[in-house]
Amino acid sequence: MGGAPASEHADVVVVGSGFGGSVSACRLAQAGLSVVLLERGHAHPPGSFPRTPAEMSRAFWEPGNGLHGMYDVWRFSGCDSVVSSGLGGGSLIYANVLLRKDEHWFVQDDPLPGGGYESWPVTRADLDPHYDEVERMLGATPYPLEAPGFAAPKTHAMRDAAAELGLSWQLPPLAISFSPKPGAPPGQGLPIAEPSYGNLHGRPRSTCRLCGECDIGCNDGAKNTLDHNYLSAAQHYGADLRPGHEVLAIRPRQAGGYEVDYIRHDPQGQGRPADTAPTVEMITCDRLVLAAGTFGTTYLLMRNRPYLPRLSSALGSRFSSNGDVLTFLIRARDRSRVRPLEASRGPVITSAIRLSDEHDGPDEKGRGAYLEDGGYPAFVDWLVEAADMPGDTRRLARFALERLRAILARRPDYSLSAEISDLIGTDALSVGSLPLLGMGRDVPDGLLWLSGNRLDLSWSTTTSDAYFERVQATMRRVAAVLGARCVDNPMWLRKRIITVHPVGGAPMGRDRAEGVCDSHGEVFGYPGLYIADGAVMPGPVGTNPSLTIAALADRMCTRLLEQPRPAPATAARGTGARETGGAGQAGRTGGAGGAGAASGAGRGSPAGRTSLSFTEEMRGTCTPAMGTGGAAGPESQQPASFRLTITADDVEQFLEDPEHSARAEGWIDAAILGGRRQIQRGWFDLFAPDGAPDRRLMRYRLQFADATGQPRTLSGEKDVFHGAPTRIWPDTSTLHYRLLDGHVAAGEDDGATTLAMGTLHLSPADFARQLTTIRVEGPHRAVTLERFGQFFAGQLWDVYGPQHANA
Repeated sequence: MGGAPASEHADVVVVGSGFGGSVSACRLAQAGLSVVLLERGHAHPPGSFPRTPAEMSRAFWEPGNGLHGMYDVWRFSGCDSVVSSGLGGGSLIYANVLLRKDEHWFVQDDPLPGGGYESWPVTRADLDPHYDEVERMLGATPYPLEAPGFAAPKTHAMRDAAAELGLSWQLPPLAISFSPKPGAPPGQGLPIAEPSYGNLHGRPRSTCRLCGECDIGCNDGAKNTLDHNYLSAAQHYGADLRPGHEVLAIRPRQAGGYEVDYIRHDPQGQGRPADTAPTVEMITCDRLVLAAGTFGTTYLLMRNRPYLPRLSSALGSRFSSNGDVLTFLIRARDRSRVRPLEASRGPVITSAIRLSDEHDGPDEKGRGAYLEDGGYPAFVDWLVEAADMPGDTRRLARFALERLRAILARRPDYSLSAEISDLIGTDALSVGSLPLLGMGRDVPDGLLWLSGNRLDLSWSTTTSDAYFERVQATMRRVAAVLGARCVDNPMWLRKRIITVHPVGGAPMGRDRAEGVCDSHGEVFGYPGLYIADGAVMPGPVGTNPSLTIAALADRMCTRLLEQPRPAPATAARGTGARETGGAGQAGRTGGAGGAGAASGAGRGSPAGRTSLSFTEEMRGTCTPAMGTGGAAGPESQQPASFRLTITADDVEQFLEDPEHSARAEGWIDAAILGGRRQIQRGWFDLFAPDGAPDRRLMRYRLQFADATGQPRTLSGEKDVFHGAPTRIWPDTSTLHYRLLDGHVAAGEDDGATTLAMGTLHLSPADFARQLTTIRVEGPHRAVTLERFGQFFAGQLWDVYGPQHANA
């Protein structure tokens, strides 16, 4: 699990080590492919998980603040979400449940309350053989409720409540070792026999001690997390596992395959911010599997859309919380009202109650759900119970004040990790109540999008009100049976939920109009680019989604291995310092850092219109202006470059526009800016008139932020004017530009401060590559391409043609 050289090549690069990434790495390495897995978080062997309050306060993911822990807490306008960072992904903190998605919930063209429809391009029959394989690999075993020493009051109470309410109840399969080996009787704290492929941590494991610590990391190794099975097997078969490696950017290669930029997080840097921005390195691959999680993968695709212009307009759509509801049954006891439930005894989840769905039969109504007993992940305990602890009043007041300020300012607060870390403090708290977890078929109508350099979410409970009301009403009925007081998650007062099962954002579909990828996870328009995590879900799984994510990844690998193997590609030569500025921001995404993508990215062409795009890369020099820290002269010149994807969303409108204006997306790279910076908004005018019949301008206006967050603008022109035909190449391939302070609008350059100036050139080799990047999308592609070619040639003729010889 060592580091990587500056430039290398692999058959497959897998981004992320959750259920999709781990399955992919194992299957593909077992088939003999060279596999490199890049995981931003670090390894967590048994015995290393935090237990003290001080350790827990550092167990969050916020690299900019020196935190590299497991918990990554996101805050959006409609919900909060807790996901994981570490070798093994979500398996490190999930509650082990391996339920299959109900057969009737693989709906086809199912109408949604707010309009639209939910449609799954796969069926239960498609996934059943893959469910079988994943369950075998993860050691799926129901809780041994009747075995000596395994009695669990909360499990009996759930069974009794279900019976009294006439609801279906079961002991779901769990990824936990209750027995030392398959077929042996269960027992607590017994040494576990390792499989033939061994264990990558090299530490002994023992069976479940019923300590209820599944969600804060199992220090006994009884929890069959992905590092103990799929990842250990992947390493055994030759996969190169690299924890502490975070992906920033992905790009198709001209020769086929993909380039992947990444940085490394030093595990020794835990608890202190990095002094310098990490070096960006690159690896190339024939096939690329994105498994960075629902948020990470969606964000990575959005941030790199300038390099992936053919991505479906469905990117960001169909977000669902998987119907997650968290409620607490306070002072719950068994049905006789005598015994407390001892919710901390046993695994976090042991049993499940199912609510029927309207698709189960003609007599059923409503969208289905599951209710599961909960245990005590420590940080949830502290947050819930701290209000009753006088010693925490000051810290809680500060936390609440900051949240109130954010609400009143209408300021989105995307990361609560640092605040929760401070809230936990140093006091250990305990509870005696039962968390009750709900999940099911909410309405998948959320929209993920970019807001600056952050991922944002437009989603609310409104269209799912009937679902949530049904689940909460059932929870109150369970509480009544158990003599408990039902207390909602406090955030529900503002119609907010906490989800640990976010899905959607890059949904699968039957075609590019419906989804980002097909039913096997391959991205439409980008052969060899696959998605293997919760982002592919076109709607809620309804059950705990981990097993379905893994089964879909297993099915994806079967298809991938059936495809012809790409011809070997040559490794890229050198990487330079790629997007070093703002690398500390990368930790929020699982995928990317720096400034945000251009306005309008990811929206695609309007229906019925035809778009055209191409990518241009130019290189040259940048010279600081006098008085800005540099001196004039050749000695002060610095290298500079940019790569832009120019897109005319409606070519007809573009041709009719006198300025012939299109949008520009991509990056600019210069030392004076702190490295590579993503364009936030960009415009490009092709052959704009300049008042003279024999002169045209190619104008560039690119707005972005430098490494310190200061707004900057590149304003430049290619001056195309009459002369000998030999001038066509130098005129159209040379850009003279200025770097301006602020986001400067067109026509306001004279009043702006010039920070630097320079010249960029398009090389013949880059121009040849540029021609291969021309993409036309829409109903009239052939005609549109011909019209664009005629326009381009006609403009050159108007400028350089013989009619101006005597002008």
